[in-house]
Amino acid sequence: MSKTEVVTISDSEGLMQKETMQKWRYALLVAISAGYIAFQLYIALIRPFDRWIQVPIHLAFGLIAAFMFSPIASKCKTRLTKALGWTYDIVLISMVLYIAYYFLSNLTYLQNRIYNVDTMTSADLLAAYLLVFVVMEAVRRAMGLTLFIFIAVFILYAFVGQKIPGVFQFRGMTWQGFAELMVMDVNGILGSPLTTSMNTLFYFLLFGAFFSVSGGGQVLIDLGMKLSDKTVGGPAKAAVLSSSLMGMISGSAVANVTTTGVLTIPLMKKAGYEPHQAGSIEAIASTGGQIMPPIMGIGAFIMAEMIGVPYLKIAASAVIPALAYYGSVFLLVHFLAKKKHMTAKNTSVKYTCDPILPRVYQILPIVGLVYIIVTGGSLTRAALVGTGLSIFVSFISKKTRMNVRQFISATFDGVKQAANIAIPTAAIGIMIGIVVQSGVTNKLTKIIANTGESNLWLALVLAMIGNILLGMALPTVAAYLIANILFATTLINLGLPPLVANMFIFYFSAIAQITPPVCLASFTAAGIAKASSWKTGWTAFAYALVAFLVPYVFVFQPELLLVNANVVNVSTAVAILAWGILFLAGGISGYMLKPVDNIILRSVFVLAAILIILPNMVMTVAGSIIGVIAFAVNLTLVKRQEKKAVAAA
Repeated sequence: MSKTEVVTISDSEGLMQKETMQKWRYALLVAISAGYIAFQLYIALIRPFDRWIQVPIHLAFGLIAAFMFSPIASKCKTRLTKALGWTYDIVLISMVLYIAYYFLSNLTYLQNRIYNVDTMTSADLLAAYLLVFVVMEAVRRAMGLTLFIFIAVFILYAFVGQKIPGVFQFRGMTWQGFAELMVMDVNGILGSPLTTSMNTLFYFLLFGAFFSVSGGGQVLIDLGMKLSDKTVGGPAKAAVLSSSLMGMISGSAVANVTTTGVLTIPLMKKAGYEPHQAGSIEAIASTGGQIMPPIMGIGAFIMAEMIGVPYLKIAASAVIPALAYYGSVFLLVHFLAKKKHMTAKNTSVKYTCDPILPRVYQILPIVGLVYIIVTGGSLTRAALVGTGLSIFVSFISKKTRMNVRQFISATFDGVKQAANIAIPTAAIGIMIGIVVQSGVTNKLTKIIANTGESNLWLALVLAMIGNILLGMALPTVAAYLIANILFATTLINLGLPPLVANMFIFYFSAIAQITPPVCLASFTAAGIAKASSWKTGWTAFAYALVAFLVPYVFVFQPELLLVNANVVNVSTAVAILAWGILFLAGGISGYMLKPVDNIILRSVFVLAAILIILPNMVMTVAGSIIGVIAFAVNLTLVKRQEKKAVAAA
């Protein structure tokens, strides 16, 4: 084939897209992907290198992959601009290769160098600023302008901090000091987030890519669909189940919507749900996968590294809030179905698929992965075993047996996702270094603490708003990492345990995907449902209201996260939460055994639910009384209407 011929590749991430590229670029990406995976397998299975080598090399592979997956030339129209675009990318890749060479050739020097004592040499400065430049360019290209501008503001703050009046003033940084902070400090670009990307996240992203194409992903979807096939509102319940199962693997709400939504949304519409309702249900079900144990996307792995808590403890602590989230959604769709007089006998909405039992072996990779984690094996080992099992089980059936092209496509998907995690985790290292050096978090804590006795509530509200704003514009992992820098220390300084503080900000980083005005998961679902994006977004927000309440509850009742818990206080907290969720679902859906058509009564149900759920026994009792009275009033009104209807007939 000539160099102008193209190869078509599929995106196995679930985004339903295909891309064509020149054969030489395809071959180069194959080589880069193979090299990236070989390097990661070597340090995991054979022998790790010194951190001054393996962390920069991990980042170098990610940067080169990102530039080749998203080249400037792909957006150029003329031959000249395409040539200039490729020239620019070649220069960038040359910079990355030089940076890798710098770390490889200066290992002894870097190991023996004394931070903040030894002077930065010309070679040190050149490598540091080239690294900052290529990371920022990769952020702009792979993650968008929002994160680029956000980090650029912090870089500017590093140099002009001494000129800013007020509490955020600090001594500023010199050019040498900034460069040293970026590459020589554990809080810089090569710090903990990027190290986690190398040690853990890469392997789980690779596992997710291969699991999806091995048939396991389809089994999870089919399983969720069939479990709810014979119940009232079955398609909506199927969306909740299948999306939660897939979401905990994919870690991407938007990708999850596109994967499961194309199946569930049309069925929900056929069953009787309005288009915006179907889109909303799919959006909130897909988003919740990121808070669903045992895998929780990849955010939990980042959290485990950031706060030094075993992953299993984080997964266990997330169980009750996740069940509350999905329990609320499940109850809501059931009430909506009852209100719309849906039945389980509607044959037009039956989901058909190949028998699941003969294919159940395809979820063996997840079983193996979870087993290794539960029995104390390392996360890396668990992900590698899961990936190996995914490849193995794919060959059992002719329908799922991967050919060379599919294997390469899965590899591309895993490497592309790994690069898209390595880049923001490296870039956020820039922020971490500047924040630590300037003491921004301590300044925020001081500002909030000076507001009076209600400082914790104010801090929680500020953290919630900040997380949602970040999560609207950034992937969940990037939003969580930034929020961890800005808000977690403040919450911890105000008395919250690190796990509680981090789980609080992680929740809002995730559910920002369904928070208007920028709710990407809801907008994606609206497109599939052919519904109003705005109406779908606000409906999803209302349906997921419990997700905005539960984080406040576990702050004041940490037993919901199994922190300082015993059987009695956990059982009490869960019972109260479930009692409140019942009224919340009834108020939002407009159904509590009987239809609730009165908007005032619906509002009273929601108010009662909020009072019940809030962690105050007096409010809980008051909310219970209000809810029961409202329930009795509604039953009375419905019976009167039924008597009038009978009399009129």
